[in-house]
Amino acid sequence: MSASATLIVIFSAILYQTIKISIFETITSSLKENAVLIERETKPALITREYAFIHPALPPEIRAKVVFLPKKNRAVELKQHAQGKQQLLSIFQPIWGHEEAFIVLTQEVTQTDKMLDRILRNILLINLSAIFLILFYALFLSRMLLVPIKILANKLANMNETFLRSVDIDTLPEEFLPLGKGINRLIDRIQTFVKYQKELFIGTAHELKTPLAVMKTKNEVTLLRPREAEKYVEALQSNIQAINEMNAMIGAILEIGRQEGAQFEEPVSIDLVAFLQERVTNFKILAHQEGKKIELVLQTSRYTITTQKTLLIHILQNFVQNAIKFSPKNSTITIHASETPTEFLITVEDEGEGIDESKDLFAPFKRYGDKGGTGLGLFLAKGAADALGATIRVANRTDRKGAVASLSLPKTSFKAQKKRSR
Repeated sequence: MSASATLIVIFSAILYQTIKISIFETITSSLKENAVLIERETKPALITREYAFIHPALPPEIRAKVVFLPKKNRAVELKQHAQGKQQLLSIFQPIWGHEEAFIVLTQEVTQTDKMLDRILRNILLINLSAIFLILFYALFLSRMLLVPIKILANKLANMNETFLRSVDIDTLPEEFLPLGKGINRLIDRIQTFVKYQKELFIGTAHELKTPLAVMKTKNEVTLLRPREAEKYVEALQSNIQAINEMNAMIGAILEIGRQEGAQFEEPVSIDLVAFLQERVTNFKILAHQEGKKIELVLQTSRYTITTQKTLLIHILQNFVQNAIKFSPKNSTITIHASETPTEFLITVEDEGEGIDESKDLFAPFKRYGDKGGTGLGLFLAKGAADALGATIRVANRTDRKGAVASLSLPKTSFKAQKKRSR
């Protein structure tokens, strides 16, 4: 409103000055032309005194006279002055060839000034009316715009972790659709987070309770009667194994906390191809220790992306570690990196037994196969991908036996920009 009112005032001032200059420019041009005409006809040698005269070329409203001004600068000058209630405009035209004489043409501009005053009052009145209308429109528009905001605020205020429902964006004005969609995406992520947190807490309690109950039972049975030393050693070794499993599980739970902290990491710009090449060098060392090989297949030479490196590393490590774990000796794990118009795709292919695609592989504490583990790896990878706005999938290979894990990084979510090498 303030900006609009300021623009109106500035425009009105410019308009008034333009009208005023245009009107007076017409009058002054006429006076100058007449003054030059009379000066050319005047003979300086015949001028001996001041006098008023009437010239046939002059309109009746213009008065003419010859005056002596000894100390006045010899230049054409326009002057507006008052005489009683009259406003006069005079031009002083030097008579060339005479050192002191001037032709003075005077025209009354009282009515012109009154007309300009009326124009100014009308402009001010229009300005006040326009500012009032702008104020009314601004208040009306602000109230209209605040209605959907208040509706959204009330809906969000009534939400909690037990009552999360998407906002009905069909009832929102078009200007608020991006805001409504953004809130719904946030609600979806909160629902997913709450769901995973509940599953995690319930699973953690169950996973820790079971080995503790087994340890307690074994200890009670062992202490029922005196036994040989080997039995006590066997019971202690069993307890140590259970403790190691619980420590591994607690370590995985702590990893969840570190991952949640990594979600607040400042995104940085990296060359994703160079980043993959660097990580694969480390993965090859890990695979070599297990008697397996890793190959990297790149279909693009350079790709710059802005992302959170810690979360990306966590996903890749989980894919590669699972591939190494479930692949047989002397097998090859292949990492592909390719680009499409909408995404950058990273896949990790192994030569293991494959997976059961009917199972929820991303649920916490779900273990498949006979390789052990805490069952939190893919759960953590899924959480990291969600935080990055990416998508991960795990499926069986179609060309041979084995599984393929894929990470899709949408370009629209990551502000990615491809830079082709020269």
